[in-house]
Amino acid sequence: MGGIQRLVNSPFFLWALLALPSIGMLSAFASGSGSPHDLLHPTGEFATRFMIIAMMITPLRMMFPTHRWPLWLMSRRRYFGVAAFGYAMLHVIFYVIDLGTLSEVLVDALKLSIWTGWVAFLIFVPLALTSNDFAVKKLRQAWKPLQRWVYVAAVFTLAHWIFLEYELGAALVHFVPLAVLEGYRLVRNAQTSKALVNA
Repeated sequence: MGGIQRLVNSPFFLWALLALPSIGMLSAFASGSGSPHDLLHPTGEFATRFMIIAMMITPLRMMFPTHRWPLWLMSRRRYFGVAAFGYAMLHVIFYVIDLGTLSEVLVDALKLSIWTGWVAFLIFVPLALTSNDFAVKKLRQAWKPLQRWVYVAAVFTLAHWIFLEYELGAALVHFVPLAVLEGYRLVRNAQTSKALVNA
């Protein structure tokens, strides 16, 4: 195995790659060149992007069963999910700092554009905490049903984005590819089930 291949396959390389955008954001915040309000949008976008990538991996593997790169992604899918939670956590932290007080946070939480985001984040918490081998062993058959709550989180994330920004186009650019791939996965699963019944 060549040096480049070892580097690409290293979990540290992927973690560093996923963390790279946050380094710039945290540096901007620490230096004062980026306010908490300015960092809300990029942290939210990266949280959404990594969540979508993690969700797209399974249908991509079904679509390209003979290719190696979907298998590479599949073996690292949890990394993207945990990264999505990490950016979502940064998003929440900058949001709370931006508002300044707990009372402001509570009042703001009554807005449709805000409570949808809180629901998505609260769903992310148990998903991130159980994205490890220990949780898989302990939860057994309950692990997959729990992780499927990511679809609910995705719906609330989309609602949060749309009602907060009132800009449907940008949200659809991110979510339409996911919807198409998930539609493909559902069709393939239905075809497989039908074939097994008729066999």
